[in-house]
Amino acid sequence: MSATSVEQIANAVLYEGYLLYPYRASAVKNRQRWNFGVVAPGESMETQCLTVGGPLTRLAVNVRCLRLMERVGESWQEATECEMNLPDFHFAELEAGPVTHRFAHPALRTEERTQEPLDCSIEASLEPVQDGLYRVGIRIVNTTPPPAPSAASPAQALLSAHTILRVHGGEFVSLLETPEEFQGAAAACKNTGTWPVLVGEPGVRDTVLSSPIILYDYPQVAPESPGDLFDGAEIDEILSLRILTLTDDEKDEMRHTDERARRILERTEALPPEHFMKLHGALRSLHPVGKETS
Repeated sequence: MSATSVEQIANAVLYEGYLLYPYRASAVKNRQRWNFGVVAPGESMETQCLTVGGPLTRLAVNVRCLRLMERVGESWQEATECEMNLPDFHFAELEAGPVTHRFAHPALRTEERTQEPLDCSIEASLEPVQDGLYRVGIRIVNTTPPPAPSAASPAQALLSAHTILRVHGGEFVSLLETPEEFQGAAAACKNTGTWPVLVGEPGVRDTVLSSPIILYDYPQVAPESPGDLFDGAEIDEILSLRILTLTDDEKDEMRHTDERARRILERTEALPPEHFMKLHGALRSLHPVGKETS
């Protein structure tokens, strides 16, 4: 799996639940949004994972989220992508103590759109566990001051927040299928609001995605998928066929609800019949059936 595929998985996490079928603002299920990876003012998200490496192992950290954007005079909320990259660290640097970087995102005010400011800090830490084994920690804190006590809203939160970690000169240890000699160290890892899994080419251990949605190691997007439908638990074929059965009025509302909804509609209506045949089913792999034992 290429780096592009890692971004595919991360983008699927970023937009999970952004807008659900029937992709209209009037649908009840689209009135309660922003359910995953929400870090409100004063709250935090923490990742801990294990890495085999040494002092010269290099760590890269990329935190991604959505920021809510309001339409003036409308109830529908859009979102813009936000990305925060820490400078690469050598393990030798982090062994000296945690390193914190702060990020400030300004407010936006136009005649059509508004967006609240967002401030946060990201702390990277490293703890030697045993010879050649380290516990890497990433803590994201929303430091945005709310306008009044208990007045925080999604407008001031990190939404669908997740972290991509990459190492050069080392490799991550799976917390789902941990080798026996590392299981004690894995059990001591603390993960709050997120969970790290290996991503990339199966068997390669240089990249971890810490996701607010439960995933397995090396998740994949089906190659037959024509594009994001914002619902990883659904079946593309069913959703695509449902979209085609919408009435003209329903399609018109979908088209005007959100730019991303409009693109889903146009893409689905343009799908040729042969692509629907590909969506109908695919055989991924065959495995020999073992002998039954009494």
